[in-house]
Amino acid sequence: MAQRLTLQVEVVTTTGLVFEGPADEVIAPGGEGQLGILPRHAPLMTTLTIGALHIKHAGSEETLFIGGGFMEVSDNRVIVLADDAERASDIDEARAEEARRRAQQQLDQAAGDIDRAALEGEIERAIGRIHVAEIQRRRRPRRELPTQG
Repeated sequence: MAQRLTLQVEVVTTTGLVFEGPADEVIAPGGEGQLGILPRHAPLMTTLTIGALHIKHAGSEETLFIGGGFMEVSDNRVIVLADDAERASDIDEARAEEARRRAQQQLDQAAGDIDRAALEGEIERAIGRIHVAEIQRRRRPRRELPTQG
């Protein structure tokens, strides 16, 4: 019987490895929209936006919050270099909502354009984290993919 092809996925931030393991499919928040990556995908280098990164393997799915970055696909290998990344199961939704509320209050009082842009980025990241946490909460209980390495 032929061996099933899989992708080898690594998600890395400046603080270290967030995820490493096999995948049958990766769905990423690309700069131009959602990207679906399957084994034998053509080589690709793209930017990532804030959003959910889905890693599917053998009936399980791991969802991560990605705070932007880059993704390279080559030879059945997917490398995500993320500005920020966090497993959905590790997100504290109440803390993310508080960060969003606090940034919104500061934005309402901000005077300069630079302050406004930074606060809008904080709000976008907090909303992204909340969205990924909601996906995790709504998902029926599934086995998460273990981190290797």
